[in-house]
Amino acid sequence: MKDKNLEQLKKEYMDIPIPSELDFVVKKALKDGGVKLNQPRNLFKRMSKIVASIAASVVLFAAVVNVSPAFAKTVSEVPLVGSLVQVLTFRNYIVNEDTFQAEIKVPKIQGLENKNLENSLNEKYLAENKKLYDEFMADIKELKENGVEAHMGIHSGYEIKTDNDVILSVGRYVVNTAASSSTTRKYDTIDKKKQVLITLPSLFKNDRYVEIISENIKQQMKEQMKNPAENKMYWLEVAGQEQTFETFKKISDEQSFYINSAGKLVISFNKYEVAPGYMGTPEFIIPTEVIADVLVGNEYIK
Repeated sequence: MKDKNLEQLKKEYMDIPIPSELDFVVKKALKDGGVKLNQPRNLFKRMSKIVASIAASVVLFAAVVNVSPAFAKTVSEVPLVGSLVQVLTFRNYIVNEDTFQAEIKVPKIQGLENKNLENSLNEKYLAENKKLYDEFMADIKELKENGVEAHMGIHSGYEIKTDNDVILSVGRYVVNTAASSSTTRKYDTIDKKKQVLITLPSLFKNDRYVEIISENIKQQMKEQMKNPAENKMYWLEVAGQEQTFETFKKISDEQSFYINSAGKLVISFNKYEVAPGYMGTPEFIIPTEVIADVLVGNEYIK
């Protein structure tokens, strides 16, 4: 009888749901504790200990908050950053019709205290992707009305380039496929502590950064092209040669960029922007020592 009661209590204990806001804590604890999700051996026992420890901490935390109004006030003033700022899929447009395929994912940022910034970014993402969908459907309609048989597709999505205590960098990409394909990329980099959008010009004291970064990128391009085995090609001016394509001269004021997890500035180009299509969407990591003199500070770029 006792064994039956014990098993029932065990089942009830294991059925207790973990609050969703603790999910990231559990995952981090598993990682820090050396638990790998694909190793079943002793996993149940180790996870139970970790979850039990977290649950006990939550109970104690809740008790202190309820007993001490002063402690509760202090907790309420602590800014919530890090993993509490999330990027989710808000909407997914899908077309699967004969020779026409599309998948357009609309990202949504949530958890920012600056709701004006959060809303403006989310509205931009929705407007961008709805326009892609509407234009794709209009193209399909026109092709059908003109009796044209064609294969056409579009794929749009997003990726998290950096997510730490200070920075969230969200990349969006669009791949168009028809007779050939093209790829464009855009990035938004957010200071999660100050709740502001970081722009490329805001990182520098003046506009000298444009020339400095552009020259460094040209040097990197030339170095990469020196090795025939890498088969890399960029559109650069060559003295005494007439070019049949537009060569890369300098980055623009609105150049796509992000800050990677190592705190380095990364400049990104669209497909065909500075190189042939087989080169894809080239990226260049700018050495910090190259731009150190014109940086406003080292808060973001290390």
